[in-house]
Amino acid sequence: MLLPICHHFAFGRGRTLSSLMVAKAKEELEQEMVEKEEQKANYLEEKAPPIQTGSMSLAELKTLCEELHAKIDVVDEERYDIEAKVMHNTREIKDLNIKVLDLRGKFKRPNLRRVRVSADAILRSLLGSKHKVSLDLRANLKSVKKEDTEKEKTVEVSDWRKNVEAMSGMEGRKKMFDAAKGPNQ
Repeated sequence: MLLPICHHFAFGRGRTLSSLMVAKAKEELEQEMVEKEEQKANYLEEKAPPIQTGSMSLAELKTLCEELHAKIDVVDEERYDIEAKVMHNTREIKDLNIKVLDLRGKFKRPNLRRVRVSADAILRSLLGSKHKVSLDLRANLKSVKKEDTEKEKTVEVSDWRKNVEAMSGMEGRKKMFDAAKGPNQ
């Protein structure tokens, strides 16, 4: 019973630790977002100070609008150029990826050659040269005599018509019984 209790506490401690880490990460993320908003506000104050339009005449307002439109056009052209470069680069990256995949498919890997290694060489490489272990697999195999297999293969093959008359009746059955009993004794 002690093991499951310890396991439960360890698992609970891990959950507590992970929940603390998540809470800390959440706090840092919120702090980062606040800092980014402050940086954005500071940048806009520096680059685009508030315009006092109350004391301007109609002609001054027209010239101000024309200047602002000219600046907007310049920024739009730069944005368009940058977008075009990005699109060109992404297209180029896709093409190069396709070429890489094509090249991978074209080259065939060479066929590996089979290397015959004896069991002794494998043991020597695994155990090192200090250990003298010989593994003769052929010595462990059962030896089979060829004469025994040849005797089993050679079965009397003779004309069956001659044997039918000789083996018919009770005499023939007795001969067959004696013949089957004889070699086993």
